[in-house]
Amino acid sequence: MTNNGQFRGATLTVDLRAVRANYRLLRSRLGAAALCAGVVKADAYGLGASYVALALFAEGCRHFFVAHLDEGLALRPYLPRSADIFILNGLPRGAEQECVMAGLVPVLNSLEQAEAWFDCAQRLARTLPTVVQVDSGMNRLGLMPDDTATCAKNYSRAGVFDLRFVMSHLACADTPAHEANAMQLAAFRQLAALFPDVPRSLANSSGIFLGRDYHFNLARPGAALYGVNPGPAAVNPMRPVVRLTARVIQLREVSPGDRVGYGLDYSAPTASRLATLSIGYADGLHRLWGTHGAVFFESKRLPVAGRVSMDSIVVDASSVAPGCIGPDSEVEVIGEHQPVDDLACAAGTIGYEVLTALGHRYRRIYLGADESVPSVVLEDTLS
Repeated sequence: MTNNGQFRGATLTVDLRAVRANYRLLRSRLGAAALCAGVVKADAYGLGASYVALALFAEGCRHFFVAHLDEGLALRPYLPRSADIFILNGLPRGAEQECVMAGLVPVLNSLEQAEAWFDCAQRLARTLPTVVQVDSGMNRLGLMPDDTATCAKNYSRAGVFDLRFVMSHLACADTPAHEANAMQLAAFRQLAALFPDVPRSLANSSGIFLGRDYHFNLARPGAALYGVNPGPAAVNPMRPVVRLTARVIQLREVSPGDRVGYGLDYSAPTASRLATLSIGYADGLHRLWGTHGAVFFESKRLPVAGRVSMDSIVVDASSVAPGCIGPDSEVEVIGEHQPVDDLACAAGTIGYEVLTALGHRYRRIYLGADESVPSVVLEDTLS
Protein backbone atom coordinates (compact mmCIF):
# COMPACT_ATOMS: atom_id res chain seq x y z
CA MET A 1 0.00 0.00 0.00
CA THR A 2 1.28 3.50 -0.84
CA ASN A 3 0.04 6.82 0.49
CA ASN A 4 1.63 9.10 -2.15
CA GLY A 5 3.10 11.18 0.65
CA GLN A 6 -0.18 12.64 1.85
CA PHE A 7 0.71 11.84 5.46
CA ARG A 8 3.99 13.76 5.39
CA GLY A 9 4.40 16.89 7.45
CA ALA A 10 5.28 19.29 4.65
CA THR A 11 4.90 19.61 0.89
CA LEU A 12 7.51 20.88 -1.56
CA THR A 13 6.10 21.96 -4.92
CA VAL A 14 8.57 22.46 -7.76
CA ASP A 15 7.25 24.35 -10.79
CA LEU A 16 9.15 22.96 -13.78
CA ARG A 17 7.30 25.38 -16.03
CA ALA A 18 8.96 28.20 -14.10
CA VAL A 19 12.36 26.50 -14.51
CA ARG A 20 11.79 26.44 -18.27
CA ALA A 21 10.68 30.09 -18.27
CA ASN A 22 13.79 31.06 -16.33
CA TYR A 23 15.96 29.19 -18.82
CA ARG A 24 14.29 31.06 -21.68
CA LEU A 25 14.89 34.39 -19.96
CA LEU A 26 18.56 33.64 -19.36
CA ARG A 27 19.01 32.39 -22.92
CA SER A 28 17.41 35.58 -24.22
CA ARG A 29 19.90 37.67 -22.24
CA LEU A 30 22.71 35.82 -23.98
CA GLY A 31 21.43 36.44 -27.49
CA ALA A 32 22.43 34.23 -30.38
CA ALA A 33 26.18 34.33 -29.77
CA ALA A 34 26.31 32.09 -26.69
CA LEU A 35 24.76 28.79 -25.69
CA CYS A 36 23.02 28.37 -22.35
CA ALA A 37 23.82 25.39 -20.16
CA GLY A 38 22.04 24.12 -17.06
CA VAL A 39 23.86 23.52 -13.78
CA VAL A 40 22.08 20.64 -12.05
CA LYS A 41 24.67 19.74 -9.41
CA ALA A 42 23.58 18.86 -5.86
CA ASP A 43 20.45 17.18 -7.24
CA ALA A 44 19.54 20.38 -9.12
CA TYR A 45 20.09 22.49 -6.00
CA GLY A 46 17.94 20.09 -4.01
CA LEU A 47 14.96 20.13 -6.37
CA GLY A 48 15.44 16.85 -8.24
CA ALA A 49 18.03 16.61 -11.02
CA SER A 50 16.17 14.07 -13.13
CA TYR A 51 13.01 16.19 -13.24
CA VAL A 52 14.84 19.46 -13.80
CA ALA A 53 17.19 18.06 -16.46
CA LEU A 54 14.28 16.67 -18.45
CA ALA A 55 12.52 20.02 -18.27
CA LEU A 56 15.64 21.86 -19.44
CA PHE A 57 16.23 19.35 -22.21
CA ALA A 58 12.68 19.86 -23.42
CA GLU A 59 13.44 23.59 -23.52
CA GLY A 60 16.48 22.99 -25.75
CA CYS A 61 19.31 22.74 -23.22
CA ARG A 62 22.04 20.31 -24.30
CA HIS A 63 24.84 21.13 -21.83
CA PHE A 64 24.51 20.03 -18.21
CA PHE A 65 26.97 20.50 -15.35
CA VAL A 66 27.22 18.44 -12.17
CA ALA A 67 29.91 18.49 -9.49
CA HIS A 68 30.83 14.84 -9.00
CA LEU A 69 31.17 11.76 -11.17
CA ASP A 70 28.51 9.95 -9.15
CA GLU A 71 26.06 12.76 -9.96
CA GLY A 72 26.84 12.40 -13.64
CA LEU A 73 26.41 8.62 -13.54
CA ALA A 74 23.06 9.03 -11.79
CA LEU A 75 21.83 11.60 -14.31
CA ARG A 76 23.03 9.87 -17.47
CA PRO A 77 20.09 7.42 -17.82
CA TYR A 78 17.62 10.32 -17.88
CA LEU A 79 19.18 12.18 -20.81
CA PRO A 80 19.88 11.14 -24.40
CA ARG A 81 23.50 10.90 -25.49
CA SER A 82 23.02 14.10 -27.47
CA ALA A 83 23.10 15.87 -24.09
CA ASP A 84 26.58 16.53 -22.71
CA ILE A 85 27.09 16.07 -18.98
CA PHE A 86 30.20 17.77 -17.58
CA ILE A 87 31.85 16.90 -14.26
CA LEU A 88 32.95 20.18 -12.64
CA ASN A 89 35.25 18.68 -10.00
CA GLY A 90 37.03 16.46 -12.49
CA LEU A 91 37.62 12.77 -11.84
CA PRO A 92 39.10 10.78 -8.98
CA ARG A 93 42.14 8.89 -10.22
CA GLY A 94 41.11 5.48 -11.53
CA ALA A 95 37.60 6.56 -12.56
CA GLU A 96 38.54 7.67 -16.08
CA GLN A 97 37.32 4.61 -17.97
CA GLU A 98 33.99 4.58 -16.14
CA CYS A 99 33.56 8.20 -17.17
CA VAL A 100 34.28 7.30 -20.80
CA MET A 101 31.85 4.37 -20.78
CA ALA A 102 29.07 6.57 -19.40
CA GLY A 103 29.65 9.25 -22.03
CA LEU A 104 30.50 11.96 -19.51
CA VAL A 105 32.97 14.83 -19.94
CA PRO A 106 35.41 15.78 -17.17
CA VAL A 107 36.40 19.34 -16.37
CA LEU A 108 40.16 19.11 -15.84
CA ASN A 109 41.32 21.27 -12.94
CA SER A 110 44.92 20.12 -12.46
CA LEU A 111 47.85 18.68 -14.35
CA GLU A 112 47.33 15.41 -12.46
CA GLN A 113 43.78 15.15 -13.81
CA ALA A 114 44.98 16.07 -17.30
CA GLU A 115 47.71 13.42 -17.19
CA ALA A 116 45.29 10.70 -16.08
CA TRP A 117 42.76 11.65 -18.77
CA PHE A 118 45.55 11.76 -21.36
CA ASP A 119 46.76 8.28 -20.35
CA CYS A 120 43.21 6.93 -20.59
CA ALA A 121 42.84 8.34 -24.10
CA GLN A 122 46.08 6.69 -25.16
CA ARG A 123 45.11 3.33 -23.64
CA LEU A 124 41.79 3.40 -25.46
CA ALA A 125 43.32 4.86 -28.63
CA ARG A 126 40.50 7.39 -28.67
CA THR A 127 40.06 11.12 -28.76
CA LEU A 128 38.25 12.04 -25.56
CA PRO A 129 35.97 15.04 -24.98
CA THR A 130 37.48 17.43 -22.46
CA VAL A 131 36.93 20.75 -20.72
CA VAL A 132 39.86 22.61 -19.18
CA GLN A 133 39.23 24.95 -16.26
CA VAL A 134 41.71 27.73 -15.59
CA ASP A 135 41.97 29.75 -12.39
CA SER A 136 41.33 33.39 -13.25
CA GLY A 137 41.68 34.59 -9.67
CA MET A 138 39.21 32.78 -7.43
CA ASN A 139 41.85 30.34 -6.10
CA ARG A 140 39.39 27.51 -5.74
CA LEU A 141 39.55 25.19 -8.76
CA GLY A 142 41.37 25.30 -12.05
CA LEU A 143 44.85 25.32 -13.51
CA MET A 144 47.18 28.05 -12.31
CA PRO A 145 48.84 30.14 -15.07
CA ASP A 146 52.05 28.09 -15.29
CA ASP A 147 50.12 24.82 -15.27
CA THR A 148 47.73 26.21 -17.88
CA ALA A 149 50.67 26.81 -20.23
CA THR A 150 52.00 23.32 -19.56
CA CYS A 151 48.58 21.76 -20.23
CA ALA A 152 48.19 23.71 -23.46
CA LYS A 153 51.63 22.60 -24.63
CA ASN A 154 51.77 18.99 -23.47
CA TYR A 155 48.19 17.74 -23.58
CA SER A 156 45.72 19.88 -25.47
CA ARG A 157 47.83 19.95 -28.62
CA ALA A 158 48.66 16.24 -28.64
CA GLY A 159 45.57 15.30 -30.63
CA VAL A 160 43.90 13.10 -28.00
CA PHE A 161 41.70 15.74 -26.36
CA ASP A 162 38.55 16.95 -28.06
CA LEU A 163 38.56 20.29 -26.28
CA ARG A 164 34.95 21.35 -25.92
CA PHE A 165 35.54 24.45 -23.77
CA VAL A 166 38.10 26.31 -21.73
CA MET A 167 36.33 27.75 -18.70
CA SER A 168 36.73 29.65 -15.47
CA HIS A 169 34.45 30.83 -12.67
CA LEU A 170 33.58 34.31 -11.40
CA ALA A 171 33.90 35.03 -7.69
CA CYS A 172 31.97 38.32 -7.41
CA ALA A 173 29.52 38.36 -10.32
CA ASP A 174 26.58 39.06 -7.97
CA THR A 175 28.24 42.42 -7.19
CA PRO A 176 28.43 44.05 -10.64
CA ALA A 177 30.64 46.97 -9.55
CA HIS A 178 33.23 44.75 -7.90
CA GLU A 179 36.67 45.29 -9.42
CA ALA A 180 37.35 41.54 -9.36
CA ASN A 181 34.96 41.00 -12.27
CA ALA A 182 37.05 43.00 -14.73
CA MET A 183 40.26 41.55 -13.32
CA GLN A 184 39.03 38.00 -13.78
CA LEU A 185 37.76 38.77 -17.26
CA ALA A 186 41.18 40.03 -18.30
CA ALA A 187 42.96 37.07 -16.71
CA PHE A 188 40.58 34.61 -18.35
CA ARG A 189 41.11 36.11 -21.79
CA GLN A 190 44.86 35.84 -21.37
CA LEU A 191 44.75 32.22 -20.22
CA ALA A 192 42.13 31.14 -22.75
CA ALA A 193 44.30 32.51 -25.55
CA LEU A 194 46.67 29.60 -24.90
CA PHE A 195 43.96 27.38 -26.39
CA PRO A 196 43.37 28.91 -29.84
CA ASP A 197 39.96 28.38 -31.42
CA VAL A 198 38.58 26.56 -28.35
CA PRO A 199 35.13 27.81 -27.25
CA ARG A 200 35.09 29.67 -23.93
CA SER A 201 32.82 29.70 -20.88
CA LEU A 202 32.95 32.14 -17.97
CA ALA A 203 29.52 33.44 -16.92
CA ASN A 204 27.49 31.87 -14.15
CA SER A 205 23.93 33.02 -13.33
CA SER A 206 24.99 36.46 -12.16
CA GLY A 207 27.70 36.69 -14.82
CA ILE A 208 25.05 36.62 -17.54
CA PHE A 209 23.81 39.99 -16.24
CA LEU A 210 27.29 41.54 -16.36
CA GLY A 211 26.96 41.98 -20.11
CA ARG A 212 28.12 40.61 -23.43
CA ASP A 213 31.85 40.75 -22.60
CA TYR A 214 31.31 37.94 -20.09
CA HIS A 215 29.12 35.70 -22.24
CA PHE A 216 31.66 34.12 -24.62
CA ASN A 217 30.41 30.81 -26.13
CA LEU A 218 28.63 29.15 -23.21
CA ALA A 219 27.09 30.42 -19.98
CA ARG A 220 26.50 28.15 -16.99
CA PRO A 221 23.51 29.36 -14.93
CA GLY A 222 22.52 27.45 -11.84
CA ALA A 223 20.73 29.20 -8.98
CA ALA A 224 18.85 31.63 -11.25
CA LEU A 225 17.16 28.69 -12.96
CA TYR A 226 15.62 27.86 -9.59
CA GLY A 227 14.36 31.36 -8.83
CA VAL A 228 17.27 32.73 -6.78
CA ASN A 229 17.93 36.40 -7.51
CA PRO A 230 21.12 36.68 -9.65
CA GLY A 231 21.54 40.32 -8.59
CA PRO A 232 20.66 40.73 -4.91
CA ALA A 233 20.74 44.53 -5.14
CA ALA A 234 18.15 44.57 -7.96
CA VAL A 235 14.60 43.33 -8.45
CA ASN A 236 14.59 39.60 -9.08
CA PRO A 237 13.85 38.95 -12.78
CA MET A 238 13.43 35.21 -12.28
CA ARG A 239 10.17 33.37 -11.76
CA PRO A 240 9.75 31.61 -8.40
CA VAL A 241 10.15 27.84 -8.72
CA VAL A 242 9.59 26.54 -5.20
CA ARG A 243 6.60 26.52 -2.87
CA LEU A 244 7.02 24.94 0.54
CA THR A 245 4.12 24.45 2.92
CA ALA A 246 4.01 22.86 6.36
CA ARG A 247 1.14 21.24 8.24
CA VAL A 248 -0.14 22.48 11.59
CA ILE A 249 0.05 19.70 14.17
CA GLN A 250 -1.67 21.42 17.09
CA LEU A 251 -2.63 24.77 18.65
CA ARG A 252 -2.24 25.92 22.22
CA GLU A 253 -3.05 29.02 24.23
CA VAL A 254 -0.27 30.42 26.42
CA SER A 255 -0.17 33.15 29.03
CA PRO A 256 2.18 36.15 29.17
CA GLY A 257 5.63 34.99 30.23
CA ASP A 258 5.12 31.34 29.25
CA ARG A 259 8.28 29.97 27.69
CA VAL A 260 8.58 27.97 24.49
CA GLY A 261 10.93 25.44 22.92
CA TYR A 262 14.40 24.14 23.68
CA GLY A 263 16.25 26.27 26.19
CA LEU A 264 12.97 28.02 27.01
CA ASP A 265 14.61 31.16 25.63
CA TYR A 266 11.40 32.50 24.06
CA SER A 267 8.92 34.16 26.38
CA ALA A 268 5.40 34.97 25.19
CA PRO A 269 5.02 38.77 25.46
CA THR A 270 1.22 38.55 25.75
CA ALA A 271 -1.49 35.93 25.86
CA SER A 272 -0.87 34.11 22.58
CA ARG A 273 -2.15 31.35 20.36
CA LEU A 274 0.75 29.15 19.23
CA ALA A 275 0.77 26.70 16.34
CA THR A 276 3.23 23.82 16.15
CA LEU A 277 4.26 22.95 12.58
CA SER A 278 5.50 19.62 11.24
CA ILE A 279 8.82 20.85 9.81
CA GLY A 280 12.25 21.45 11.31
CA TYR A 281 15.97 21.49 10.77
CA ALA A 282 15.92 17.86 9.59
CA ASP A 283 13.93 19.26 6.68
CA GLY A 284 16.48 21.96 5.92
CA LEU A 285 15.32 24.88 8.05
CA HIS A 286 18.44 26.32 9.63
CA ARG A 287 18.30 26.68 13.42
CA LEU A 288 19.29 30.36 13.12
CA TRP A 289 16.06 30.97 11.20
CA GLY A 290 14.22 30.76 14.50
CA THR A 291 15.55 34.16 15.54
CA HIS A 292 13.93 36.23 12.78
CA GLY A 293 11.91 33.65 10.82
CA ALA A 294 8.22 33.59 10.02
CA VAL A 295 5.65 31.70 7.99
CA PHE A 296 2.48 32.97 6.34
CA PHE A 297 -1.13 31.94 6.59
CA GLU A 298 -3.65 33.67 4.30
CA SER A 299 -1.20 36.58 3.88
CA LYS A 300 -0.73 37.00 7.66
CA ARG A 301 2.83 36.81 8.96
CA LEU A 302 3.26 34.32 11.82
CA PRO A 303 6.66 34.77 13.51
CA VAL A 304 8.62 31.80 14.78
CA ALA A 305 8.44 31.45 18.56
CA GLY A 306 11.53 29.81 20.00
CA ARG A 307 14.15 27.58 18.48
CA VAL A 308 13.78 25.44 15.36
CA SER A 309 13.63 21.80 16.47
CA MET A 310 14.57 18.75 14.42
CA ASP A 311 11.01 17.92 13.40
CA SER A 312 8.93 20.94 14.39
CA ILE A 313 8.76 24.65 14.89
CA VAL A 314 6.34 26.81 16.85
CA VAL A 315 4.86 30.00 15.42
CA ASP A 316 2.71 32.72 16.94
CA ALA A 317 -0.69 32.46 15.23
CA SER A 318 -2.41 35.06 17.41
CA SER A 319 -3.10 37.30 14.40
CA VAL A 320 -5.33 34.63 12.84
CA ALA A 321 -8.97 34.74 13.88
CA PRO A 322 -10.03 31.87 16.18
CA GLY A 323 -11.32 28.89 14.23
CA CYS A 324 -9.60 29.89 10.98
CA ILE A 325 -6.47 27.80 11.58
CA GLY A 326 -6.24 24.38 13.17
CA PRO A 327 -4.68 20.93 12.94
CA ASP A 328 -3.92 19.97 9.31
CA SER A 329 -4.06 23.59 8.12
CA GLU A 330 -1.15 24.42 5.81
CA VAL A 331 1.08 27.45 6.19
CA GLU A 332 3.48 28.89 3.63
CA VAL A 333 7.20 28.61 4.41
CA ILE A 334 8.44 29.52 0.91
CA GLY A 335 6.12 30.98 -1.67
CA GLU A 336 4.29 34.09 -2.77
CA HIS A 337 4.66 35.94 0.52
CA GLN A 338 8.15 34.68 1.34
CA PRO A 339 10.45 34.00 -1.64
CA VAL A 340 13.45 31.78 -1.07
CA ASP A 341 15.79 34.78 -0.87
CA ASP A 342 13.69 36.34 1.89
CA LEU A 343 13.77 33.17 3.96
CA ALA A 344 17.53 33.00 3.41
CA CYS A 345 17.98 36.58 4.58
CA ALA A 346 16.05 35.85 7.79
CA ALA A 347 18.39 32.91 8.44
CA GLY A 348 21.52 34.92 7.68
CA THR A 349 22.40 32.86 4.62
CA ILE A 350 21.79 32.74 0.85
CA GLY A 351 19.13 31.15 -1.33
CA TYR A 352 21.62 28.57 -2.61
CA GLU A 353 22.01 27.11 0.87
CA VAL A 354 18.27 27.10 1.55
CA LEU A 355 17.52 25.12 -1.61
CA THR A 356 20.37 22.63 -1.32
CA ALA A 357 19.47 21.94 2.32
CA LEU A 358 15.90 20.91 1.54
CA GLY A 359 15.46 17.42 2.93
CA HIS A 360 13.94 14.24 1.58
CA ARG A 361 10.97 13.96 3.92
CA TYR A 362 8.72 16.26 1.95
CA ARG A 363 5.86 15.21 -0.18
CA ARG A 364 7.12 16.43 -3.57
CA ILE A 365 4.90 17.70 -6.36
CA TYR A 366 6.34 18.54 -9.79
CA LEU A 367 4.21 20.89 -11.86
CA GLY A 368 4.69 20.48 -15.60
CA ALA A 369 6.61 17.19 -15.36
CA ASP A 370 4.51 15.55 -18.07
CA GLU A 371 5.33 18.37 -20.48
CA SER A 372 9.07 17.56 -20.24
CA VAL A 373 8.94 13.93 -21.39
CA PRO A 374 7.80 13.80 -25.05
CA SER A 375 10.81 15.47 -26.68
CA VAL A 376 13.23 13.20 -24.84
CA VAL A 377 11.30 10.08 -25.75
CA LEU A 378 11.05 11.23 -29.36
CA GLU A 379 14.78 11.87 -29.61
CA ASP A 380 15.59 8.46 -28.13
CA THR A 381 13.27 6.85 -30.65
CA LEU A 382 14.89 8.61 -33.60
CA SER A 383 18.51 8.13 -32.49
